[in-house]
Amino acid sequence: MSITVRAAAKINLHLGVGRAREDGFHPLDTVYQAIGIHDDLTLSGADGLSLVTHVADHIDPAAVPPGDDNIVLRAARLLAEHAGREAAGAFEVRKDIPVAGGMAGGSADAAAALVACDRWWDLRTSDDDLLALAARLGSDIPFSLVGGTARGVGRGELVTPVDDSASWWWVAVPATEGLSTPAVYRHFDALHPDAPEAPASAEPLLAALATGEPLRLARALHNDLQEPAIDLRPELGDLIARGEAEGALRGLVSGSGPTVVFLCDSADGARETAAGLAGAGHDVVLTATGPVAGAHVLA
Repeated sequence: MSITVRAAAKINLHLGVGRAREDGFHPLDTVYQAIGIHDDLTLSGADGLSLVTHVADHIDPAAVPPGDDNIVLRAARLLAEHAGREAAGAFEVRKDIPVAGGMAGGSADAAAALVACDRWWDLRTSDDDLLALAARLGSDIPFSLVGGTARGVGRGELVTPVDDSASWWWVAVPATEGLSTPAVYRHFDALHPDAPEAPASAEPLLAALATGEPLRLARALHNDLQEPAIDLRPELGDLIARGEAEGALRGLVSGSGPTVVFLCDSADGARETAAGLAGAGHDVVLTATGPVAGAHVLA
C-alpha cells in the first residue's frame, strides 16, 4: 500500500521586498499563485526513512539535494517529532518543477511530505499546526500547502487565500543554471541600501487580479528581486524581451529567479509564445495554467 500526494510549482505575481530586519530576513508582501507544473510524492511503509527521486529531462539530477539533506526527509522528521513518534517511510518523488528556479520545487516536496506523512501515520494534525511546521522548514512551504492564489506577508510564511476565480495562462522558461536566493537578496541590499522598511504593497496587484482581465494583471505584475537577478544574470533581461516579442503580455523573473515566466492572454497565446521561445533556442519551455490546488492526496 502507498499514498501519493501532488504539489504544485509557485510563481510570485507580486513580490515587494523591504529593508532587511535585524534577524537578516527581509519583510515581504507577496502574492503567490500555484500553477500546473507538479511534483508527485509517493509514500509507502518501511522500517526507516528512505528517498528515491526521479527527475524530468529538464532537471539536472545533481541539483537535487541527496539523502538527509533533502527537505522531504527533514519534513518527515519534523512532523514525527511534533507527533512524538518515529519517522518511518519510503519516499519516491517524481519531479517536474525546476530546481533552484524560484518556483518552490523543494517547498512543494516538503509540503507533499507533510501531507503524506500526516495521512499515512493517521495523525490528523490541525491545519494551523501543519502551517506552523511548514513555516519552520521554509518561508514558501505554507503556501505550497495552501495553493491557489494567496497573499503572503512576514517572510512570506503568513498566507491568506485570495479569491481568484479566473484561469491564467503562463509560459515558464527555466534557466540551465540555478541562482542563489541569498545572493539575490544580498545584491538587492547592495543596490538599495536605503530601501524602505515596509515592502511595496500588493494591493494594486490584488485589484488587477480581481478584474479577471489578463492585460490588467500583466500591467500590475511586480518583483523587487527582478533587478538584482538580472544584474547578476543579464541574459534574463534578454529572455524577457524575447518572450514579450513573441506575444506574451508580460515577462517576469519568478521569485529570486532564474526561471522567467510569461503571462499570456489565452491558451493559443501561450502556445504561440512557447513555440517562439523554443524556436529561439530555449530547450525547455513549459506551459501551465493557474491557480491550481496546493498539496493534496491523489491516491
